[in-house]
Amino acid sequence: MHLIRPLLASSSIALALIAAPAIAGEVAGTVTDATDTIALRSANIRIAELGREAVTGADGSFLFGEVPAGTYTLVATYVGAPTQELTLTVPATGTVRADFALGNADRAILVTGYGANQASALSRKRENDRVSDVLTRDAIGQFPDQNVAESIRRLPGINVLNDQGEGRFVSVRGLDPNLNSTTLNGVRVPSPEGDIRGVALDVISSDVIQSVEITKSLTPDMDADTIGASIDIETTSAFARRRDALNVSAEASYNDYVGEVTPKGAVDFAVRVTPDFGISGGLSYYQRRFESDNVEAEDWVEGDDGAIYAEGLEYRDYDVQRERTSASLNLDLRATDTTTLYARGLYSQFEDHEYRRRTIFGTGDAFVTANGATGVTFADGDAASPDDEYELTIERDLKDRFETQRVRTVVVGGETDTDTWHVEYSGSWARSTELEDGSIDPITFARDYAGEGLAVNADYSDVRVPIYSIAAGPNDALDPSSYELDEVQITSLSDAEDTEWAGRLDVARSFPMAGGSFTVQAGGKMRWRDKRYNNNTTHIEGADITLADFGGRQTYRLVDMGPVVDKLSPRRFLAANNDAFEVEPVDTALDSAASDYSIKEDIAAGYLLGRWDSDTLRVIGGVRYERTDNVIRGNTVTLIEGEDEDTVTVAPVLFQRDYDQWLPSLNVRFEASEDLVLRAAGYRSLVRPGLAQLAPRFVIEESDGGEREGEFGNPNLRPYRAWNFDASAEWYMTSNGALTVAGFYKDVKDYIVDTLIQETEYAGVPVDEATLPINGDSATIYGVEVGFAQQWTMLPGALDGLITQLNYTWTDATGDVPVDGDPANLRQITLPSTSRHTFNAALGYDKGPVSFRLAGTYRDKYLDELGATAEEDRIVDNHFQVDLTVRYRASDRIQLFYDWININNAKYFAYNNVAQRRNLLQYEEYNWTMKAGMRVSF
Repeated sequence: MHLIRPLLASSSIALALIAAPAIAGEVAGTVTDATDTIALRSANIRIAELGREAVTGADGSFLFGEVPAGTYTLVATYVGAPTQELTLTVPATGTVRADFALGNADRAILVTGYGANQASALSRKRENDRVSDVLTRDAIGQFPDQNVAESIRRLPGINVLNDQGEGRFVSVRGLDPNLNSTTLNGVRVPSPEGDIRGVALDVISSDVIQSVEITKSLTPDMDADTIGASIDIETTSAFARRRDALNVSAEASYNDYVGEVTPKGAVDFAVRVTPDFGISGGLSYYQRRFESDNVEAEDWVEGDDGAIYAEGLEYRDYDVQRERTSASLNLDLRATDTTTLYARGLYSQFEDHEYRRRTIFGTGDAFVTANGATGVTFADGDAASPDDEYELTIERDLKDRFETQRVRTVVVGGETDTDTWHVEYSGSWARSTELEDGSIDPITFARDYAGEGLAVNADYSDVRVPIYSIAAGPNDALDPSSYELDEVQITSLSDAEDTEWAGRLDVARSFPMAGGSFTVQAGGKMRWRDKRYNNNTTHIEGADITLADFGGRQTYRLVDMGPVVDKLSPRRFLAANNDAFEVEPVDTALDSAASDYSIKEDIAAGYLLGRWDSDTLRVIGGVRYERTDNVIRGNTVTLIEGEDEDTVTVAPVLFQRDYDQWLPSLNVRFEASEDLVLRAAGYRSLVRPGLAQLAPRFVIEESDGGEREGEFGNPNLRPYRAWNFDASAEWYMTSNGALTVAGFYKDVKDYIVDTLIQETEYAGVPVDEATLPINGDSATIYGVEVGFAQQWTMLPGALDGLITQLNYTWTDATGDVPVDGDPANLRQITLPSTSRHTFNAALGYDKGPVSFRLAGTYRDKYLDELGATAEEDRIVDNHFQVDLTVRYRASDRIQLFYDWININNAKYFAYNNVAQRRNLLQYEEYNWTMKAGMRVSF
């Protein structure tokens, strides 16, 4: 019962207000571009004599209620278009229409090209209630990049964390992507992945997207679970267009490492079936093949003789094929003059087929000697101890993984807008899944050397790519027949499912007053979320085979990996020879139970706000209440190594908890002049712990020597709680441009980090060493972001087609974490995934048939994972990438385009600072990708 009280209480406040009878007329109208192609969203309409203003919706419409009878001047403004005025007479009763067509019919600068993208985005930013940035596509469906994540990396304060060279997770103001929230057509998007809340935006194709809005301050009517930003994605609407549209595109993609061409195709449409009913949607398919070369090291130590080396060194060769299919369908209905209804659905599927070959040198038990300042030699013995005291292992394996992620959302709702009442309502369902079924993860061939005279040199003079060489010993180190099958690990099932139902109601009553209007608004929202993850892993062994039976051809470019496993043969062999293997029960039981969990999360929210609007001042203040109820299930899994046999025990664990939060906020927008907008915002927000971090997954491994290591979830984690403050100044130029400066400050309590604890007890279990997510005490985040965008229409001749976009963000985010779980012993860290500097620059040209954009994006280094000491922290190095896009309009309906992505072959590099020097943890390179194609508009 308590779950619905906030909804009923907050809504009843607004419903209790009694509307005054109509005593004046209405002014209604639409704003379109001069070519009558699209409706202009976020155009500003002002009644000069009354000091009242309205902002057009997605269909370009606006409405003024209770306008006293008289003659008035309406002023319409939109970035990139000349201001227009219209004089009209309002009767004592009834509605008078006022329609505007902005821009220049001879030059469709508000319709197509980079200039249209920029004008639309800046107009929405200018008129927004909150601190925000926006990216839109133009009338023929042009979006800048291949997925949503890469598209929005061009915005101020935005950076993207890559996976295999492709943008996936969005970082706002340098902060951890898990501090963001993501909605699609107003529907909260759950995460398809099993271990995080964050949504990887590479799942959604940009071809079906109309706009992305990054909202950096909150009002009470918004979900409060964000500290970075709310990322709001919208698909197309038929009412956003004035004409029926059909756009078709086809392209080919080529990666330099792969040397093959792969296809992409998309279609989107918008149709007005009747003047009051429209259908819009899109379909996109993209196949991408690429390769990456990777080298990783772990467990860096400093030996007694001063040698600094890694006890594990891996060379990894990736061959990947990704397929992305996205489809959207939207229905819009004007049921009456005051009521609009809609239904919006999206389906997106992301398939990833990955082959990974590895050569692994296990040197933790080897004899080590220094070999100059930048290298060491690993041996399986020495003259004094030639037998089995020392051991050196070489493994060669193959991972054959096929994974499918799906995102599905459906929302049905509407809004009723009279002269003084505004009501919005919706119900939604969203489900995200990730499925891996039957992956070989991996098949391993190994050779152990003990006292056989093998010596391997590791040269670390290139900090990113260590070079190994066989210095001495048996010749079979490079002989595939000497590597016998060690084990096969099969991911029989890795199944993550995240489902959320939601219902929302917002009711507002406006009171026109002298010089503006005051609005009281209340509403509530219910969210019911169910997240589960089920993993079944099977370890098999026993077949009498060697690597020689599965020899493959390597495509690795960094070093010679030696013999590698063929990509296709192991799967065929396993299918045909199942009887040759037997299941290893201990590891199978351990891995199959350790990761499983389920969480139910119900959130009830209600709010009340007041809003003042005039032609220069907008103030929104109020309070939101959110209550969270959790039911969390997991397992305690214990592995005990014995002299004769190992044993695994599994015990289910159940936790229940609830908490609530009051979240006040205030947003102020002041138009100091026609070109200058000032903003200030203060609000409280929270971010709930990661679902996998909460899950009571307690894994303890006890060696036969009695040492106990653990890996624990923490169902007692508290949510991040933050006070946030924003201030900005936005100067909109008379042409299509703006200069913006914003500052932000965040005081965060109970932020969460993964830490290594030693010689302690957790959940009643004593351990020598364990990893555990914990709440830190407090963290401070502050910074500045600066943005500049300009279409240089004032320049003479051909130069008036130049477009410049620049933005820079500086972020300082620090906090304290306990050392070894001791709250009295703290060390200061930079918050994980937080970059101090981010910078984006683009030089473009858009005039006549030719347009291009050369863009660069830079992200500073950041802390990726916390180590036991500062020296052992995992740091991801800075990243700078350059991309080029060229378009040619062959006719009004046909456009040719070309993209060159990652021109400079930007790499990925992660390291630690053991012994006060940078030591490799992971290095990866991908080289460039080119795409070319055609877009046809009907």
